[in-house]
Order: sequence, then C-alpha cells, then structure tokens
Amino acid sequence: MLGDKAKTIAALREKVAAYDTRPALADSETTAPNLLATPRGYLHEIFADSPVNTGAAFGFALAQSRTMLSDERPGLLILGLKSDSQELGLPYALGFRSFGLDATAFVLIRTDTITELLWAIEEAIACRAVGAIVADVAYAQKALDFTASRRLALRTAASGASVFLVRYARDREATAARYRWLVEPHLSSSPPFDERSSGPPRWRLTLEKGSLGRKAGSEGEKYLVDWTENGLVLANIGNRDFARSPVVTAIPRTAPAALGNR
Repeated sequence: MLGDKAKTIAALREKVAAYDTRPALADSETTAPNLLATPRGYLHEIFADSPVNTGAAFGFALAQSRTMLSDERPGLLILGLKSDSQELGLPYALGFRSFGLDATAFVLIRTDTITELLWAIEEAIACRAVGAIVADVAYAQKALDFTASRRLALRTAASGASVFLVRYARDREATAARYRWLVEPHLSSSPPFDERSSGPPRWRLTLEKGSLGRKAGSEGEKYLVDWTENGLVLANIGNRDFARSPVVTAIPRTAPAALGNR
C-alpha cells in the first residue's frame, strides 16, 4: 500500500517538475525581439499597489491576453465578482477595438462568490477554444490561497490556456503563479505628428516573480512597454524612463481651441 502511494507521489513530482522547467521565453522564431511576450500555459498575477492604477493593471492583463489568442484558441473570458463590479465598474467592450481585441470574441462572467469564480476559471481552462482568462479579484480572498493557485497553475500548464489574476493590493501572499507583475502607468511618448498629444498606453512593469531573461535588480526585472496594434512593444529603457511620473495638475485656465502643433 505504502509502495503504491510512493510511486504515485513520485509520478506527480515528475509531472510538476516537467511543468516548472518549461521555457521561460516565448518561441524566438515567432516573437519579434522588441515585443514583450510570455509563453502560453501559465498562471500570472498582475498587481496594482494603488487604487488609481487599477485601470493600468487591468489594461495590461488584456494586452497580455491578446498575445495568447490564436485561431485554435480565440476565446477570451473576463471574470469577476458581482460585488466588485458594482464598486469598480465593468470593462467597456467597444474600446477594445482600438487595441486589436474583438468585442464579440470575449465572454464576461460575474459570480456571487469567490468559490464560484474559482470554479468558473477551472472550467474555462478546460475548454479548448479558450486562449486566456482574466480574473479581476479586487480584494484579498481567503479561498484564493496557495492550494487554489496551485490547482490553477497545474491546469493551465496541462491545457495551454493562460490565466491572469488581477489584484489590487500591496500585500503579496504566497501563490503558485509563475509570473507576478507590478504595473504602474507611465507618461506615453508623443506621436510624430503632434508632440503635445498622447501616444499609445505605456506601462512601467516590475516582474517581481519569474524571469524573462533580463538582469534583475532588488525589486525584480524592469520593463517599459507600449500597447500598440502589434502588441506589447518594449519602449526606451533608459534609466530616466523608470523614474516616477511627475504629478501634473489640470490646466488652470480655459484650454485653447487648438491643442498641439497641428
């Protein structure tokens, strides 16, 4: 009896080890050198330390999800708790078109409890048509512990779908997520036709857990990326780019009719 259990445990350990040694970078033959991309089949945590950065964290999750979709797996699921959506609102589907996401290709799900939400994530992972799942979990949830995250991590590795848990907190619980991101908004670059206009959304990223091959500092690997029609593109990564964005107050007078140098 004990021998059978030992064999079962050894087999499970080998299976888990196989998942954990998968390549950390996407296939170099299909990924341009200036694109930020992670391989399919992993569990990600995406954190916003401040309430004002929740939109940036959710937007980055959508941008990452886009790279996970394919002709074989075109489905995108966005999940959250009803109580959180009443407080934080819902994503604006039509706005997704500007970033290459089809508003008719994703499913929006709201559950009453965190237990139902975790069950829905696991069921979605098992669907072969689903490429990515974004779960918006605003606050700490007791049910979302290491055991629950390990179940999700193993299921994503087995299926090839990717799960992005969007979290809004400064605390970091122990989880089985392969990657953990801290997302902050950053001043965008100016388009060439109007130096006073805003460019594509830009984020300052800290990869706190996991690695994409870049030399890491004490806080983790640092990235500055733009969300463009081609995906997440690495922006200028000079030291000044990682400085905190200055606080800019509103224009204290009536804005002129023509803003910019058109």
